[in-house]
Amino acid sequence: MGRTLSNTMVNLGIQSSCDEAMFQLGLDIEELEEIEEDAGLGNGGLGRLAACFLDSMATLGLAAYGYGLRYDYGIFSQKIIKGWQVEEPDDWLRYGNPWEKARPEYMLPVNFYGRVEQKDGAAKWVDTQTVFAMPYDSPIPGYGNNCVNTMRLWSAKAPRSFNLSFFNNGEYIQAVCDRNLAENISRVLYPNDNVFEGKELRLKQEYFLVAATLQDIIRRFKSSKFGCRDPIRTSFESFSDKVAIQLNDTHPSLAIPELMRILVDIEGVKWEKAWEITVKTCAYTNHTVLPEALERWPVHLMETLLPRHLQIIYRINHDFMEDIAKKYPGDFDRMRRMSCVEEDGEKRINMAHLAILGSHVVNGVAAIHSQIIKTTTFKDFAEMFPDRFQNKTNGITPRRWLLLCNPGLSDVIADLIGESWVTDLYELKKLKNHVNENVLRNVMKVKQENKMKLAAYIQENYNIKVNPASIFDMQVKRIHEYKRQLLNCLHVITMYNRIKKNPNLKFVPRTVMIGGKAAPGYHMAKLIIKLINSVGEVINNDPIVGDRLKVVYLENYRVSLAEKIIPAADLSEQISTAGTEASGTGNMKFMLNGSLTIGTLDGANVEMREEMGPENIFIFGMTVDEVEELKKKGYNGKDYYEQNAELREVLDQINSGFFSPDDPNRFREIYNNLLYHDRFMLLKDYESYIKCQEHVNAVYSKPGEWAKMCLMNIASSGKFSSDRTIAQYAREIWGVEPSKAKLPAPHEVPGTYSEGDSSQKEPRTISDSKGY
Repeated sequence: MGRTLSNTMVNLGIQSSCDEAMFQLGLDIEELEEIEEDAGLGNGGLGRLAACFLDSMATLGLAAYGYGLRYDYGIFSQKIIKGWQVEEPDDWLRYGNPWEKARPEYMLPVNFYGRVEQKDGAAKWVDTQTVFAMPYDSPIPGYGNNCVNTMRLWSAKAPRSFNLSFFNNGEYIQAVCDRNLAENISRVLYPNDNVFEGKELRLKQEYFLVAATLQDIIRRFKSSKFGCRDPIRTSFESFSDKVAIQLNDTHPSLAIPELMRILVDIEGVKWEKAWEITVKTCAYTNHTVLPEALERWPVHLMETLLPRHLQIIYRINHDFMEDIAKKYPGDFDRMRRMSCVEEDGEKRINMAHLAILGSHVVNGVAAIHSQIIKTTTFKDFAEMFPDRFQNKTNGITPRRWLLLCNPGLSDVIADLIGESWVTDLYELKKLKNHVNENVLRNVMKVKQENKMKLAAYIQENYNIKVNPASIFDMQVKRIHEYKRQLLNCLHVITMYNRIKKNPNLKFVPRTVMIGGKAAPGYHMAKLIIKLINSVGEVINNDPIVGDRLKVVYLENYRVSLAEKIIPAADLSEQISTAGTEASGTGNMKFMLNGSLTIGTLDGANVEMREEMGPENIFIFGMTVDEVEELKKKGYNGKDYYEQNAELREVLDQINSGFFSPDDPNRFREIYNNLLYHDRFMLLKDYESYIKCQEHVNAVYSKPGEWAKMCLMNIASSGKFSSDRTIAQYAREIWGVEPSKAKLPAPHEVPGTYSEGDSSQKEPRTISDSKGY
């Protein structure tokens, strides 16, 4: 979620008043804002997407709740020490969290372990261990509509009577200490992005979230009378008309068997009816096609932890296998491929298959990704349920990612086309009528100011003096081989070698900034961080290079740092192997802030190119089809190493210890990987990438042309608002209509507002005492 203070002031329309008031008290609001800790309760793009969605749901007046876990420790804080990543715990609650309100009155029990008893044909889950889920509510204000939604995060609490048996042995102290075991469930976020880790504690976390949330949803459904907590509804007939549950990836997919358990075992609904309700209620968003990211839980774990859920999954799967047998008689291979229960090797439950079966809609997060899901990843399912699959291209909230983080650009835009773009980003296309020298000068002036500000920040925090006239070339995202930070690194070394060979070369200056966290157990990702820092060490201290090339590793990349660097970027690196990045959302943030993109035809880059026109983006590398083609043919990295002298030199430097004189073998593993077992085919795209970067340099050397491309990027980014994404989820999946109505403010008389009533004076939200 990042920080909440500025976002709340912006959405409430009180930013300039607060700023002015503090200024008069002799205080600096920016200094105050810097004190707030980021809430980092998720990994990479998946977690940030949820945050943007919450902002949009409130702004569109949807009655929506965001549910998650209130981790004591969020995503680790990253320190770079001697070029290596070192993780520190993120004790974000150290000084309390002023935005949350504990709601002990809504505390709920969650059960684990135990066994299943069959009585009179009904199943009972007994002898369980109980942990309590304590809800903490945070307000999610919509923009300028007086609508405030709720994010409810669950924290694990030990029951009061925890392990009472100990008291008999006088082991009182031990019993109290053991309360920690229960409360560990919400202790820490698993820091893996796009990698599955099948640990018992993680499965506990997933079920804990789902069990608490579903009880909450059902309690709310039953007491439909406003303000009344007594159950009124007893029939679940209308449940799926009143409730929609969106599964953000498979991590909460246990919601499907849990809802079945509640309906069948507790509420006494017939199995067939319960299944119909469940499918109509749930929908599943897939966020990745990388096989190592797909959740496949070992059966032995589920059997111990959630015995009743395992039975329910078996029954769901059994019924499904019968459906397949009816539709495709004798096709046992299809049954094996589509089963939720994987039998080869250790027996596992495939959670993606379960999520598809239990949902009425399955969606991907960019057009190309949704296509890949249907034709490759879940081909069998798309054949069986052709109407179940949709696309919902991701988006970002323009409040945080333009209005809040780039006030200078926001003002330039507001002076040209007004302020309605804040809630209707398609309005930005009006900027296309203002492509003149004066406007371009103003846009580039703001960019230059943002660059100066970032240069000062880098000087202060990294003690590196960067050239503010250089291309600010940025790649910020989780470190992963598929995102190919290594390809970026190869380009940096190539530029260095060219300067060294010909020091008098006319060279377009660059500052390459790379940032992002590596999962603590991901050895290769951590080695890549060390390589980037080692290359930077050599380049930044070479007097021949001077200020023509600098490399900066941005430590501890997080939302609050993104807000500082994105407005200052000239070039955005979106260079994943085609077919691996489901969508990407950083790409959209850079585009909206007038940065140009160098990228492959992957994820949302494809749609960005469609919106802005191919002349306004730098595209290189293989397409999805060409990647598939080369895979079939057999990719051999060594071929490209042998064909390209410049590439060969770069790889030999990495291999020989040129960048690690203290340990010449340090990066040999990277060299071997690239030459002999590279799933992501870096060396194939190297030449195309270098040529494309030369084209970037050529255009940057023509400031007028570059500026026009920047403006066209900003003007074309309307589609990538999360407001558009959420409006599509609402209409096409949840069956609700977004509303532009403005609720009366707390001090107004209710009933005095109307759709788009312009008689109510809107507070001007852009501008503050700094003259932004």
